This record gives sequence, structure tokens and C-alpha cells, in this order.
Amino acid sequence: MSGNLGDLLEAARRRRFVGRERELACFDDALHGRGTCRVLFVHGEGGIGKTTLLHEFAARVRVAGRIPVQIDGRDIDAAPPGVAAAIRLALGDRDGLPAGAVLLVDGYEQLTPVDGWLRDTLLPTLSADTVVVLAGRDPPSAPWRTDPGWGDLTAVHRLRPLGPAEGDDLLAHAGVAPDLRPHLLTLARGHPLTMALLADQAAAGRVPGSLADAPDLISALLESFLRDVPGEAYLTGLATCAVAWLTTEDLLRRLVGADAPAVWRWLAGQPFITSGPHGLSIHDLVRDVLHAEFERRAPEPFRRTRWTVYIEAVSRLRAAPGPDAQLHAQQLFFLLRSSPLAGTLAGLRAQGSTHVVTARPDEHDQVCDVIERFEGPASADLARAWLTVQPQQLSVVRSAGRVAGLALNLLCPTGSGLEEQDPVVRAVLAHVAREAPARPGELVDISRFLSGADEHQRDRYALLAGPVSSIVEWLTHPLAWSFIVTVDPDHWGPFFDYMAFARLVEVDSGGRRHVVYGIDWRRIPVDTWFDLMHERGRTGATGPPPAALLRPPPLDRARFGAAVRAALPALHRPDRLAGSPLLGTALAATTSGPDVDRLRAVIEDGVARLGAEPRGDRLRAVLDRTYLRAAPSQEAAAQILGLPLSTYRRYLAKALDHLTDLLWTVEIGDVRPDTRS
Repeated sequence: MSGNLGDLLEAARRRRFVGRERELACFDDALHGRGTCRVLFVHGEGGIGKTTLLHEFAARVRVAGRIPVQIDGRDIDAAPPGVAAAIRLALGDRDGLPAGAVLLVDGYEQLTPVDGWLRDTLLPTLSADTVVVLAGRDPPSAPWRTDPGWGDLTAVHRLRPLGPAEGDDLLAHAGVAPDLRPHLLTLARGHPLTMALLADQAAAGRVPGSLADAPDLISALLESFLRDVPGEAYLTGLATCAVAWLTTEDLLRRLVGADAPAVWRWLAGQPFITSGPHGLSIHDLVRDVLHAEFERRAPEPFRRTRWTVYIEAVSRLRAAPGPDAQLHAQQLFFLLRSSPLAGTLAGLRAQGSTHVVTARPDEHDQVCDVIERFEGPASADLARAWLTVQPQQLSVVRSAGRVAGLALNLLCPTGSGLEEQDPVVRAVLAHVAREAPARPGELVDISRFLSGADEHQRDRYALLAGPVSSIVEWLTHPLAWSFIVTVDPDHWGPFFDYMAFARLVEVDSGGRRHVVYGIDWRRIPVDTWFDLMHERGRTGATGPPPAALLRPPPLDRARFGAAVRAALPALHRPDRLAGSPLLGTALAATTSGPDVDRLRAVIEDGVARLGAEPRGDRLRAVLDRTYLRAAPSQEAAAQILGLPLSTYRRYLAKALDHLTDLLWTVEIGDVRPDTRS
């Protein structure tokens, strides 16, 4: 055996090296003088493979008969003498880089103080055939890109995660059994250091089900990802990125207050965070690692962060016009990323900007063609007919200039005879009428058609279009029920089981069996449902909602009105108010269950809102002196208000009717008062 241990080490590294063809091609061109590039910037988050790539560059330099000069910014005094000393040491105590040398600098983010000196003073003195590679976590500073000279001589490469085939090769070289590799690839998300650490775990017979099951691995990854975090507000910023699909400065302001601009700038500068037109997006692996760490170390503060992200998205969705509402719905959908379809969701996210939007009229034919291809002409005819009734209810995903996914959500009653002609809608509405009818002002939401252009209801774009468009409906309309129709229950059944949607209706239409899953929102409010989904993401629970979360069956309009009248005299008697049927309604709902104080606050808010209506001051005053600041008797109240008793009683009857109407809008979800507790 010839050579030394270093030769064996280099050979082993080269055998295990995978991927990075683009960066290698650029380096080879520079090494052999093809083209003008002489400086390569390689940047990316910790563990993404920068050092491994530099080792491969060094090996290629030696094969080409040139001299690699390797220095590491983490071991250097960041001043010109320190850099010069490091180069001299790497050359065996020789001064100056010899002609044809290749300078390979790792940890370049540590040399920021000498970046200008290196660019303006050191590099211009090197021979014309010198190649320089600067590898660090941060992208190059502006002068490298804006200076006309350096812009021509410099190539910039951000290292991305390895692809599935490259990752499989890496794990194979590490000795991981073929049957284990798909699971480890899913956990690692293409991150080389994570794959190496997981391969070590597999070699020891410890294959974690999730990153959260391997705290030592998480600690190692956190050390690679994060440099010093400046303070608590910045940790909160990281926690926000771990939860949110997109992090905005407005969202950060809700969580860290006046520190939001500084936290935003710091986050945007992290190598594992990308800044886009709608906000900041974190690399999925870093998200997984941070999520697991925050859940382990500070579960309650992390839960509050997640709830704040939810509240911000909901409030903005309800206030936003159409296209913006879809964007906020995607934020909410992303909170469900621990669902059985999480893998598909991750794949969609990796593609970048894919959005759900309201369809244009000229896309209706494309949509109907997709439906006809998968479900037949009868279904396509029904879809075409529904699009003449509620065209605004069609949502699509566009890709490569075509409709890639679609969802048609009907809001019933529509006033159309199609409700009887469509066998599926007819069966759904019959179920509603039989089990728990919609009350005045309430709607029934039916996701009638759902498809992707290529793989029907198993298409990833169907996964995006369906839930996102449904979330918009759930949060912007006073719904009694929501239903989702599928012709592929084997695929969607586990997802609906996770969502606590029950299998309620089955009907044949167009020669296919349609299975309908549904939920009664009057029994479990949407806010409570989202919290349940997060909990299920952690525990893996499925099936119907826990009985403790369910409200009593909904009151009809007459019983609701009677309950309001009975509750008013008990407003200041919590013991009596606790027995009100209203405690099982939206008027008393909080995130932790029904609450007497919440019920009283919502009723008092209704009285105040009554005063804001035209000629409502007198009605508010009558209720105020009768129930809120009650006079000893109706006669006394009339006297205080300066009204004849008969007039007072007429006003009181009218005020009670108006108050009941206002509170009914809260009960059915048409209005949401600002009294969240």
C-alpha cells in the first residue's frame, strides 16, 4: 500500500460524494481556464454540504496538478495579517500564493470584517490563473455583484438540498439498508448533515419515527443551523417561522411588538430563510428541527405562538378581498401539515409559489373537461350547470398556463332547481333536513367537485385546491354544515378521519359511487376545530371530535329568542346564568369551552351595538335601565327614562326583538364580536 492516511481519507470522501453537478462544472471550467470566472461563492445553511464540496474541489485541484490552499475563517483572526498568516501556514510557512494555486476558504461568514480588503487588495495581486472559492453561510456582499469587474469574474452558487436520487445514493454509500432509506429521506428533506446523522442512528439500530424522537440529533442540527441568537424576541421570531407558512413583519409585530423590524431584518439574513414577495419562508428541515425543539423545551409559549399565527391569518382572511383571502387560507392550511397528507403538502411547498385563485370564466370549459375525463359526461353537465348558478364558487390552481387543480364549493340554499336535479346535493340536503336543519341565516357548504388535471382526486393540486378553498368558506360564511364529496374514499378517508369529518351520505351519480363526509359547525366551532387539528398532529388521534369539545344540539330560532329573554334578568347572577341554554351556543364559546363571563360580555356588547344603529339610542337605554343597570321595577325604569309606562313597554318589546336579531347573527357566525377570551 502506497501513499499516506490523508490519501485514504480523500479517496473515501470522494467515493461518498454525491450531487452538486452544477457547482462542479462551474469549478472545473474555472480550474481549466474555460471562461472568465475565477471566484466562486458557495453559500447555504449549516450542514448543507459546503465543507464536503470544498474537499471535492481540493481533490480535483490535486488531480489537475495544481496546489490547493485550504483555510477556515473559523480559525482565523479576521484581519489582513490573520488571513496572510493562515495562507502562509497552509503553504508550509511559504509567503504568498504561488502561480496556479487554488485558494479554498471555508467559514467565510467569519471573515466579513476583511471582505473589502480581500476583494480590493489581496485578490487583485494574485496571478491571473488563480482560482478562489469562498464558502460561507451568507450570500456575497453587494460589491461582488455590482462591481462591473468582479461581476464578470464571479459566480454565485447557493447550495440547495440534495434531490431524492442523490440522497438515496448518499444513504447507500453510508450503508443504510434500502428499506430504511425512503423514511430517512423524508425526515432529512435533502439535507446532507441530517442524512449523515440519521445514517449513524440507523447503523446503531435506532431509526427515529420523527426528528422529535431523536433529541441528540436535533441538538446537533441546531448547532449547525444557528449562530448566536441575539435575544428572546429573535427566538420568538424563529418560533414564528417554524409555525407559519409565510412570516410577515405585521405577524411579528403581534408577537414581539416594537422589536419586529429588527427581528425581521435578522431573520431575513439567515441562510436557511428565503425572502419572497409575501413574506419570509424557512427551509423545511430547519422548520422541522425548530418545531421539535420548541415543542420539547417550551410547549406552552410555542402553542401561544401557533395560536397567534392562526388568529392573525383568520382576521386577515375575513378582512381580505378574494385573492388575498386565498393566500391567508394557505397559511391556515399549512397549520394542518401534520395530517395524513403531509407528504403531498410538503411536495407542493417545495415547488414554490403555487396559489389557489378564483377561476376566470374562460377556464370553465377546461374545468368541465377535467371532470368529464374522470367522472363522465353526466357529472360534467352538472358542473357546467352549477357554474351558471354560482360561478364565483369555483377555485383553481394554475400551472404551466393551464388549470392544474379545481374545487367547486356550493353554498346552499342556492334558490336553484339544481338542488333537486343533482343527486348528490339532493341527498346531502335531505340529510341536513333530517338530522339538524339549517336555521334562518345559516348556509350549507358542499364541496361538490374536486380534482386535479392529471391524477383526479389523488392529484397534489386537488389536495391544495380543495382544503384551501374550503377554509375560505368555513371562515367567511355563517355555516351550519360543511360537506366534502369524494369518489375516492380509500385515499381521502384517512384525511377526513383526521379532520373529524364523519362519513354521512353515499349516493350513485353518473355511474360512480359518491361518498360524502360532513361536520356540523354548530356542534364544534371552527376555532375549536383548528385547535383540535393541531393536537391531532401531535398525538395522531383520529375519529369524531371528543365529546368534551361538542356543544349541545343547536337551538332553533324560537328557543334561542326565549333563552335570550330569560338570560337578561340573570346577567348579574352567574349562578343563574350558568343554567342558561345560551351557554351551549356561540355566545358563550371560548377556546377553552363555554364561559359565563363570555356570555354576559357578548350580550352586553349586543346592547351596545344596538345603540349604534339608526334611532337605536332609545332602545339601548331601555335595555340598559331594565337589565344592565337595572332600576327596581319597570315603572321606575320608565320614570328614569322620562317615558310613559306604555311607551316604555313598547320600546322594551322592540329592543328585545332587535337584540335577539343581533345576537342571532353571532350565533350563526355572521358576526363575531370583539370579546374573545
